[in-house]
Amino acid sequence: MQLKKLIGYSVYIFFAKYLPVSYRKPIGNLSRKIRGWCGHLILDQCGCNVNIERGANFSPNVKIGDNSGLGINSQISSGTMIGKNVMMGPEVIVYTSNHEFSRTDIPMNEQGMQKIKPVIIGDDVWIGGRVIILPGVTIGNGAIVGAGAVVTRDVPEYAIVGGVPAKVIKMRTQNSAHLNSYGNCL
Repeated sequence: MQLKKLIGYSVYIFFAKYLPVSYRKPIGNLSRKIRGWCGHLILDQCGCNVNIERGANFSPNVKIGDNSGLGINSQISSGTMIGKNVMMGPEVIVYTSNHEFSRTDIPMNEQGMQKIKPVIIGDDVWIGGRVIILPGVTIGNGAIVGAGAVVTRDVPEYAIVGGVPAKVIKMRTQNSAHLNSYGNCL
């Protein structure tokens, strides 16, 4: 692990992870800035104006775009790619690998893990609280995932999905002009 990642990870794990949520006044904004600084040191890619909320657990092998966030107590696995302007509710779990179970002659807990199947979350996506996203899923731009959904398959662009397993409830009106209207966030 690089020195900067080690420093960022140490500050995050022992201090920043436990600071108040970003919306708690007056210290929330400072908490957000400290956790964002840690994210820039830890993550493979971390955009501008990123909001990592209190208690979020994430792998250093995550990419997150500008103006996106990790929800309170979320768990984001290695190989996850999060686009720009993504909102994430509390306690979201993103899995990118699973236990191996192909053999029946030995117990599953002795078979190890499957290879990582990246999860890709597009731009301008809203993920509700307690959503679970399974390995290899792509969530298209402009999609909304309803609270408590278990996403087992790809979600089309501008779809609103919900349920267990998640299914398309309806489609949003496509208006992609707003997706790239955000200027430089520095």
